[in-house]
Amino acid sequence: MVFACKKFRTRIPFYIKWYSRVKSFAREYVLLEEEAENIVQDVFLEFYQKKDLLDFHVNIVAYLFTSVKNKCIDYLRRKLLEQEAVSKIQDEFNLSFRMKFESLEAFDLDDFSEDYVKEMIERALAVLPDRCREIFVLSKIEGKKQKEIAEELNVSVKTIESQITIAYKKLREELKNSFPLLLFLLPF
Repeated sequence: MVFACKKFRTRIPFYIKWYSRVKSFAREYVLLEEEAENIVQDVFLEFYQKKDLLDFHVNIVAYLFTSVKNKCIDYLRRKLLEQEAVSKIQDEFNLSFRMKFESLEAFDLDDFSEDYVKEMIERALAVLPDRCREIFVLSKIEGKKQKEIAEELNVSVKTIESQITIAYKKLREELKNSFPLLLFLLPF
């Protein structure tokens, strides 16, 4: 692609002239060389595909940098969402790990009979709010996937996740001294 460059009164290939500058701009925000290259190449490809639709009065350089800026923003948004999902999974793992650790430290097998364990489970589940208990039972006792439960109850998967987290927190407090035994009885 060649554009007239008024400053030098010569014809310079636009891609060659601006590629490295725009890539450096993108790399400042996305940090990874490969991602910056992908973004810039996508922008140049879209630019080339739309070149006939662009008004010649458009500031091409501003259009180019704005397009790269917007692609960088989209990339960073995706990365933030990925990081939040990973963080949420890690938090759930940590909570579960902490529950198991603390309850194992306090575990004493001599204190439990079958009737006592049943009563303990029923009492702990009764503490949960109705909807929370229903979601927890469907997920952890009946073994249904979060997506299935969300569809069945006509709620979002995020609601299911938050209700299970609430249930874990309340059950952890309720069963803090007897949780290891329950691990054998409930498929956490």
